[in-house]
Amino acid sequence: MLAAGTAATPDGGAGPGHPDRTNDPPRSAVVSPHDPRRSVRSAAEGRFVWPLHPPPPVVRGFDPPESPYGAGHRGVDLGASIGQPVLAAGAGVVVFAGQVAGRGVISIDHDAIRTTYEPVRPEVSAGDQVYAGQRIGTVVASHRGCPGVCLHWGARRNKPPEYLDPLELLRSQSVIRLKPWPRDADD
Repeated sequence: MLAAGTAATPDGGAGPGHPDRTNDPPRSAVVSPHDPRRSVRSAAEGRFVWPLHPPPPVVRGFDPPESPYGAGHRGVDLGASIGQPVLAAGAGVVVFAGQVAGRGVISIDHDAIRTTYEPVRPEVSAGDQVYAGQRIGTVVASHRGCPGVCLHWGARRNKPPEYLDPLELLRSQSVIRLKPWPRDADD
């Protein structure tokens, strides 16, 4: 049974009442995997952290739908264990923490990006401010389509609405190395 104002699409995706959806997303809300805009990284790139610790294996990757209600995978599934703490991927405000179609869901607005975590047992409420790495809930029994126990982590740009690969928003672990400066022959 769906909660009031919620709907699921035939492929199990979020319908119009889901916290990841606007009421009537335009057709441009979803970017084809072949669209050149997919290669453009957002201003949010590199400001998010993993929602599980230690960084988990990716069980199922991002596969954006061809149309707003089409088949696809609007996030990534991360290998987890029941009861494992779920962490906010970035600083923001919780806009939803509750049940959608019988699953616990948390959605957090981070300025222009919204992240969603499911299935979880929320430990935060709508309106709470959170920081990157803060515990927001725990993983519960897995969702359909995930072998074993998984956390589904989604990301969406708010304007214009567009699903994003959350893995592209993670901080890089790059190392800066200083190289020796060549001396002039006159020294």
